[in-house]
Amino acid sequence: MSRKDEYYNKAKQQGYRARSAYKLQQLDETAGLLGEGRTVVDLGAAPGGWLQVAAERVGERGTVVGVDRQRIDPLSDPEPAVEYVRGDMTDESTKDQIRDVVGGADGGRGGPVDVVVSDMAPNMTGEYDLDHARSVHLVRQAFEVATDLLDSGGDFAAKVFDGQDLDDLIADIEPEFEYVREVRPDASRDSSSELYLVAKHRLTAPVREGDVVEVTIEDIGEEGDGIAKVEGFTVFVSGVEEGETLDVRVGDVKPRYAFAQPAE
Repeated sequence: MSRKDEYYNKAKQQGYRARSAYKLQQLDETAGLLGEGRTVVDLGAAPGGWLQVAAERVGERGTVVGVDRQRIDPLSDPEPAVEYVRGDMTDESTKDQIRDVVGGADGGRGGPVDVVVSDMAPNMTGEYDLDHARSVHLVRQAFEVATDLLDSGGDFAAKVFDGQDLDDLIADIEPEFEYVREVRPDASRDSSSELYLVAKHRLTAPVREGDVVEVTIEDIGEEGDGIAKVEGFTVFVSGVEEGETLDVRVGDVKPRYAFAQPAE
């Protein structure tokens, strides 16, 4: 049996709306996207296979929002945390609807968005370069939505077709996250050029690696590093004393703190 038939038949047997449900399962197992209590937005969610998987994995304490221009038939055995937004994901009105949902409008479950996922693909033309370019455009649109909605430390995953513009796409996404990796789920068809970009740990810090900023050391931490604040964001600086004001060069940036060295 081909891998296509294996996952198609398995989806029918297990009640998933699409074989692509197994791709999200495998992405989660590889990259740790979903989890109990998380808030997940699925862009281009119809027919709902990814919604089923996400709802199973976030549980009753989580929230899943399916977004599509098409109507999404509600899940036959719906989880209380699944919501549906019909509209163009790039429209501000659609993003406002998403914010209303995750802001706790339904029973106070919501909160900041932890994960944005997209399994969208363009209408295929059979011309590989054109199909690749269109898939990259879709990812860029999803990425723009993700940067608007994700909380600090949140994750983004989107399908794209491999090709000449992939490196530039990754380079544009990388500065907004701690790292980006490529994942090819086993459930993808053997002949497919699709892969998934998984961007982990959204960075919303007011500093980036390589920045030089002036700080005042407010305290000394347990490990001996100085503690400074930049617009309320914590920066650990080595080799300094409390009360010192100096220029520092930012190194590794994490979602909620960064490391720096005195600038030379």
